[in-house]
Amino acid sequence: MTAQLAHSPEAPTESLRLSWTNVFFFGVIHAIALLAPWFFSWPALGTMIALHWLFGSIGICLGYHRLLTHRSLQVPQWLEYFLATLGALAMEGGPIFWVSGHRQHHLHTEDPDKDPYAASRGFWWSHMLWIFYPRQQFFDQNVYRKYAPDLARDPYYAWLDRYFLTLQIPVALLLYLLGGWPFVIYGVFVRAVILWHTTWLINSATHLFGKRRFHVEDGSRNLWWAAVLTYGEGWHNNHHAYPNVAKAGWQWWELDITWWAIKGLKTLGLAKRIILPPQDVATNLQG
Repeated sequence: MTAQLAHSPEAPTESLRLSWTNVFFFGVIHAIALLAPWFFSWPALGTMIALHWLFGSIGICLGYHRLLTHRSLQVPQWLEYFLATLGALAMEGGPIFWVSGHRQHHLHTEDPDKDPYAASRGFWWSHMLWIFYPRQQFFDQNVYRKYAPDLARDPYYAWLDRYFLTLQIPVALLLYLLGGWPFVIYGVFVRAVILWHTTWLINSATHLFGKRRFHVEDGSRNLWWAAVLTYGEGWHNNHHAYPNVAKAGWQWWELDITWWAIKGLKTLGLAKRIILPPQDVATNLQG
């Protein structure tokens, strides 16, 4: 099946082919997650919430995003590998794939051809259709790795990029040993579905809804409820104005749970060279 998607008023349409493999994979995960009511237990729900935070906030937001993509802080190599592994366990792709896509997003924000999840193509494209209609420059390892050469040269990141899905097997086995099928259903499948959609909201909702503190060239916005669901990533206009800053929430009321983790690492002496908002901008906001 193919789809015709307009690039811009001046450009011809692009023919994209639906990936039935991706549709099947995500469809099966969603279908199994729908079994959750028949396997409910409070410990299983608690496990899901804990893993959503561990793989989402610590793995994706801190590890993949603020550390690997933007180098907003520096940590020891062993800790960097640990955080990247947590990111891989989120089932959102390997580190080279994820970092490459996000760097392209910042280089060409909302460009319908060069931004993997361009909001200019519409909400559902930026939310998930970009995965169902994959384009070579974003999904072919030989192509996308050039946007993350620092990671592509590292054998461990190359291994994670290839085998990140395999890591779900030991996770599922451990969860089964701890709590049987309820832990597996909630800890793997429900957690994955909720984490996917909360992460994807940053690609879709925060480029369409919310407030704009900084006048940037793209449509990024600060969306408070998305920030709550994504541990701080919803302060997206702040981030697009100063992408290398480790802090997403700049005001005291802008909840940024991932920043709390970074401050904790700093207190332990494990996080250094943390990039903060420019002093003049921060002072003006406080004033």
